[in-house]
Amino acid sequence: MKPIRNSAKAVIIENDRILLTVNKDQEGIFYLFPGGGQDKGEALRDTVIRECLEEIGYRVIPRDIANIREYIGKNHQHAEFDYDVHQVEYYITCEIDYEVRQIEATNADDMQIGIEWVELSRLDDIRLYPSKMSGQLQGRESKVCYLGDVN
Repeated sequence: MKPIRNSAKAVIIENDRILLTVNKDQEGIFYLFPGGGQDKGEALRDTVIRECLEEIGYRVIPRDIANIREYIGKNHQHAEFDYDVHQVEYYITCEIDYEVRQIEATNADDMQIGIEWVELSRLDDIRLYPSKMSGQLQGRESKVCYLGDVN
């Protein structure tokens, strides 16, 4: 069994839009929060900065933890691909550092095909992971920091 892994994800909201990565699998297009795995000896803040540069080409300024989600692969719809994965995801509110020019994404995930600013009002119309965050981001559900193992 694999060890538990930490991941830092960016929640970047400007003008009622959120910046997400656009990805494609056998079922079509889906959206994720930019970010990824924490390296040993790396602070979560540094992880989200590095991962955003790699995936969206922007340097971000991390602010605070918005949500914590556990992902236990065997409990989710694509368990055949990541059955033994257990990941703790820290969703960190971030701002884009516009003092630093955007660069080309250097290390996008395998299924990533781009990035997109998505209107918060459209979150229920797209395949977003984790979908549980849509209601909170749109203000329909109360803010809960620990989400647990949710889709």
